[in-house]
Amino acid sequence: MSSDAGERAPLIETVVTTTGSDGVVNCAAMGVRWGDEELVFWPFNATRTLRNLRVRGEAVVHLTDDVLLFVEAALGHPQPVMRAASVVSGSVIEAANSWREVVVTEITPAEPRAARSRVRARVVAAGTGTRPPLGLCRARHAAVEASILASRLRWLGAEHVRAELARLQELVDKTAGPREHAAMDYVRRYVAERT
Repeated sequence: MSSDAGERAPLIETVVTTTGSDGVVNCAAMGVRWGDEELVFWPFNATRTLRNLRVRGEAVVHLTDDVLLFVEAALGHPQPVMRAASVVSGSVIEAANSWREVVVTEITPAEPRAARSRVRARVVAAGTGTRPPLGLCRARHAAVEASILASRLRWLGAEHVRAELARLQELVDKTAGPREHAAMDYVRRYVAERT
């Protein structure tokens, strides 16, 4: 994939696992430009994800329809059941619908004075889980958006975030199952504890 194609590929919300120099696995929610041969993503500079990528140069990028896992990865420190990856020295989340094992090819600042760095990674292996994805659910999308808003609470302000959560809650109330309700409850608790 050319570098231009990587920049034009769709941005897909994923859960990325990386491993630190201490062997501890970190799960982080992250938007990734999704390609067949290359993935591009932008972790914040002060994150464990970027530190681990600099140290190990490997990750596993997961697609999941488990919105609670995504929300916990965006706002907390989940510890889902994992197993060893097949090619990289990383971990695959057992409940993921599919994943790509990647090796970092380049880490650069996204722009001068940016709070993020751009990571380019080559796909070296891929796999699929035992359960096919459930498909589109408005409540899942609402909970994902709510977790992204909550993760930006200090920049957006509590009033704005609470107003958006109220709007998104309507979608959850109309279309959610138990995991979606639990995910939205997790977001609300996260915001309440910080405002």
